[in-house]
Amino acid sequence: MKNPRFKNYIYWGTTALAVVACSVAFGFFLSRFEIVSRAVGKIVSILMPIIYGAVLAYLMLPIYNKTRVYTAEKLKRCIKDGHTADSLAKAAGTLVSLLLLIAIVCGLFWMVIPQIYTSIIGLQESLGENINNLSLWLMKMFEDNPTIEQTIMPFYEQAATEFQNWLTTDLVPNMSKIIGELSTGLLSVVTVVKNILIGVIVMVYFLNIKDTLSAQSKKIVYSLLKLKDANRLVSEVRFAHSVFGGFITGKLLDSLIIGIMCFFAMQFLKMPYVLLVSVIIGVTNVIPFFGPFIGAVPSAFLILLVSPMKCLYFLIFILVLQQFDGNILGPKILGDSTGLPSFWVLFSILLFGGLFGFVGMIIAVPLFAVIYRLTATYVSSALRKKDLSARTEDYLSLDYIDEENKHYVDREREE
Repeated sequence: MKNPRFKNYIYWGTTALAVVACSVAFGFFLSRFEIVSRAVGKIVSILMPIIYGAVLAYLMLPIYNKTRVYTAEKLKRCIKDGHTADSLAKAAGTLVSLLLLIAIVCGLFWMVIPQIYTSIIGLQESLGENINNLSLWLMKMFEDNPTIEQTIMPFYEQAATEFQNWLTTDLVPNMSKIIGELSTGLLSVVTVVKNILIGVIVMVYFLNIKDTLSAQSKKIVYSLLKLKDANRLVSEVRFAHSVFGGFITGKLLDSLIIGIMCFFAMQFLKMPYVLLVSVIIGVTNVIPFFGPFIGAVPSAFLILLVSPMKCLYFLIFILVLQQFDGNILGPKILGDSTGLPSFWVLFSILLFGGLFGFVGMIIAVPLFAVIYRLTATYVSSALRKKDLSARTEDYLSLDYIDEENKHYVDREREE
């Protein structure tokens, strides 16, 4: 066993065996993709309460930590036993987080959701009248321009006719099918609510054992990896946590403020569907870059049905609000939490939004920021091992690198 050549044989044999095993496993995965995907989906469905609990715990973590630290400082002045003070501080942090979560949920169910429902019912009842009013407004607007009226009105009348035909020929005859789908949807909603309720209980456990879970994870990492690699992994996970935590909590706070500002401004301007539109603007603002546009388009359409002029005022207000958010409020709350250039922000939202939908658009920026950081760290490390510069500026006008003295030769100098 002390023979180096024998050790090399064992190393290469083990490597070859691992490659063959991975190839066989990958081939099996491809040939049984549907079965594997169903199995994975089943496992994810079973673990959904745990996932909800982990997400809720992560969102409540800043509140929990601040309450715990504040309470521990106060209790240690009165209680000499540090362990007892820490236990009580943990309980206080958990209680405050739970009460805040319950307050948010109750506020949604008792105030926001009923008013949104009322707005939707009112929109449904006045839809026909609003369409007629919009038609009259267009005709009055273009009555001095018969050429434009003859061009635009046929398209509008065709769209209105097709919409009414859809109501009479598609929607009404298929009501039984729609009711059946709604029943299935209600069952899905009940399942989601059940998972969330269990997730709240799981959240309480996660908040109380997070330090233990963190310590156990570090033990596993240091037991499996070399010390240098383990330190690097722990450092990168800590960076990922700071990016995700800072971005998501900051974005939620930013979107809440934008939604509240939108609510009061629309109240002042006497806009229709104030609460419904404010919720749409606030929720979609969570999505970077595209969020303001996603929220503004349906909101503007709803207001357009009631009053075209108010729709114009609304669009101007949203433009001003988003400029305020993008240039003042957002940087103040978020700062440079991700460090991503604008192009990669756009790229990440398109990529992860296409892969994972709405959730993907929310987590795209922090997730890609972590990937970007890992890639940049690896590239810089590899360049330094070759005694090359890791500064991007040195490669802007680079033509080639001299192989003997590793001198950077620019295109301008060659010309």
